[in-house]
Amino acid sequence: MAIRAVPADVTAFLLDIEGTTTPITFVKEVLFPYIEKNVKDYLRAHWNTAECQEDVKELRLQAEEDSKSGHAVHILSSPREEGPLEQTMQNVVDNVLWQMSLDRKTTALKQLQGHMWRTAYASGQLQGEIYSDVAPAIRKWREAGNRVYIYSSGSVEAQKLLFRYSTEGNLLELFDGHFDTQTGQKVESESYRKIAQVIGCSVNNILFLTDVTKEAKAAEEAGVNVMVVVRPGNIELTEEERAHYAQISSFSELALSAYGS
Repeated sequence: MAIRAVPADVTAFLLDIEGTTTPITFVKEVLFPYIEKNVKDYLRAHWNTAECQEDVKELRLQAEEDSKSGHAVHILSSPREEGPLEQTMQNVVDNVLWQMSLDRKTTALKQLQGHMWRTAYASGQLQGEIYSDVAPAIRKWREAGNRVYIYSSGSVEAQKLLFRYSTEGNLLELFDGHFDTQTGQKVESESYRKIAQVIGCSVNNILFLTDVTKEAKAAEEAGVNVMVVVRPGNIELTEEERAHYAQISSFSELALSAYGS
């Protein structure tokens, strides 16, 4: 097992989820298919709730923005233009499935998904899958005085559900905070500067762990320390990427001076 020393200035760990703490297969083969299969039934059951109506409102606003930007989008009619309820709900379903087919990361989509997953986790239909090396490593980092945060395209609520109802038990107490696309897109350098400002440290005090090199590049450009996580099923790195980025295949490969290398 190769050991990677954590840079001496690091006092905060920032973690991606998909492909980093959680297998890509869980997201692609469990979480997303659950949405695709159940979105229509969920809308029927929750349509009259304030939360669901807020979700639909956000999806409608996103559709309007997409249309203005020239996207060939499934338009959601305004409340005044809505026809029969069943057709209105089907329009929402079509928009959600269209966004998912393009793997979009819009806040409106992630918000609805998070609310659907909450229902599924609470009822026992879903359980978050976490790599077995994750929790033990985080506990060591925290014991050494470091803080640990999550930064994912999934909504903060969806993040908390995954770690609360995980295969390793309730892990929420291990994290000092959560960030999602409301902070900014993960491929934009400014997002990482904002995170540093929010948690009250310099960018060079952060170590970002992700499997996505576009995210790693953005964080690096902001001055954040970066390591790329290589897990089974993750996108294979190019020769150039392997030469440029430090890599780990398990959190257990990270060594802090507090507990040796």
